Amino acid sequence: MSVAERIKQRVLRMQRGEPFTNTRFLKLGSRSAVDKALSRLVEKGVIQRVARGVFVRPKKSRFIGNVMPEVSRVIEVIAKDHGETVQVHGAEAARRFKLSTQMPTTPVYYTSGPSREIRVGNLKVKLMHTTSHRRLQHAGKKPGLALSALWYLGKDNIDAEAVRRIREGLSTEEFETLRTSKMPAWMASAIENYTQGAAHG
Repeated sequence: MSVAERIKQRVLRMQRGEPFTNTRFLKLGSRSAVDKALSRLVEKGVIQRVARGVFVRPKKSRFIGNVMPEVSRVIEVIAKDHGETVQVHGAEAARRFKLSTQMPTTPVYYTSGPSREIRVGNLKVKLMHTTSHRRLQHAGKKPGLALSALWYLGKDNIDAEAVRRIREGLSTEEFETLRTSKMPAWMASAIENYTQGAAHG
């Protein structure tokens, strides 16, 4: 069986709407053979290219046609492929916890890898290099998202209400993970003050 046939068979077993990278198939053939096979599958409409080297089996919706995977999922797949750790930037994290209504026009992520821009569909995504392990703690999980939001709010904007909203967005276990994370003293005391207040409330 040719490399192209083997790749096609494997692609057809993949879950629709779940992004994957070309490196997944490198055991089946050379880079150029893999890229050529994937390009043919794109031409035939079997898969779609969502970013450089990232593809997806289109998931259909009767309302909007092809449903593209979420940008965050595409970034996770790219990061995993490069052995990077990525974390949602604070502005987006704050929005998800309803601490801000501002929609960042360009999605931004912190990364342990190099700073760069990636096109996902028609969207430009920024990856910003950080050497801070604390900023990348619990990457891809809700406690990590909460840390990112708190850093974004900053020392002067954290109050009991902000911590309450974050607490509401986390399970008891996730909040405990957040409390025991490595963080600056001002952040830890804001969380502790809220916890003690809630206990007495």
